Amino acid sequence: MTNYFCTLFDKGYLIKGMAMMESLVEWCPDAHLFVLCMDETTQEILTASRRSYITCIALADLETPELLEAKKSRGVAEYCWTLSPCLPAFVLEHHPEVDFITYLDSDLLFYSPISPIFDEIGNNSVAIIEHRFAPRLQKREVNGRFCVEWVSFRRDEEGMRCLARWREQCIEWCYYRLEDGKMGDQKYLDEWPDLYPNCHIIEHPGAGVAPWNYEKSRFTQDASGRIEVDGSPLIFYHFHQFQLLANGVFDRLSKFYTNVRAEPDAVYEAYERAVMRALTEIRTISPGFSGGLRPVVLVLARRWVQRHVPLPVKRFLHHFIRY
Repeated sequence: MTNYFCTLFDKGYLIKGMAMMESLVEWCPDAHLFVLCMDETTQEILTASRRSYITCIALADLETPELLEAKKSRGVAEYCWTLSPCLPAFVLEHHPEVDFITYLDSDLLFYSPISPIFDEIGNNSVAIIEHRFAPRLQKREVNGRFCVEWVSFRRDEEGMRCLARWREQCIEWCYYRLEDGKMGDQKYLDEWPDLYPNCHIIEHPGAGVAPWNYEKSRFTQDASGRIEVDGSPLIFYHFHQFQLLANGVFDRLSKFYTNVRAEPDAVYEAYERAVMRALTEIRTISPGFSGGLRPVVLVLARRWVQRHVPLPVKRFLHHFIRY
């Protein structure tokens, strides 16, 4: 049985997206991904890669008049968030063979079989995952209890109703600010467990590990080198903030996270190898490709902003910055 997923990215996230997809099919060989290509370069390279597990969707094919109208008032990140529910809705509308679809963020990496997550979800109509903030970051839950990094929908009455409502909400309002109980695409999910009886909250400790929660977990490796989190296999990690620099160096995290506890080194080393393999593969198709390779000075400046600039100012700047 094929397991269907969808994701979206542009050439700036192509390296990360390729690394994510390659790791997914390694641990879920029956996976098929629908990729919303946010620019022509991304679509050309993915098409040339001839990955049988990828179906490309051109942005123009998905954009409706209402989306194009919403696009006028939203930054790049905000528009990508607006599309988060639109993509799985589009796939379900145009591909009747898809009975269950999972939206994934492009900056994830998979480390072990994902079957435990699907076993957990069972026959439920919707599946979401909490941020699981570390205690010192718990106040961030005001921006959203759940993370739009893994969101699943089944083609049944409840799943389709939930997805349709989320799509309508994000088209109407999706901005990088907390306003009237809304925040981007993610705070809408807060009410789902109460609204939808068949909404499952993923509980596996190896799912959804990320900079905002790793400090409370214990990382080990077994004899085979498999990474475990609190005694369970690490399934996927979310590489928020991770940057590939133009000089070949990686910038993992800001000191906001690492001052408390260093990042899990083995987790990041595996990701660095994965993104370099992806870059090498992309350059066999497009020699000299440099999408997503950030100037060193720019990244250093961004880290300074993350550390010193007040949050309202950062939110204003984020309106003009790539997701």
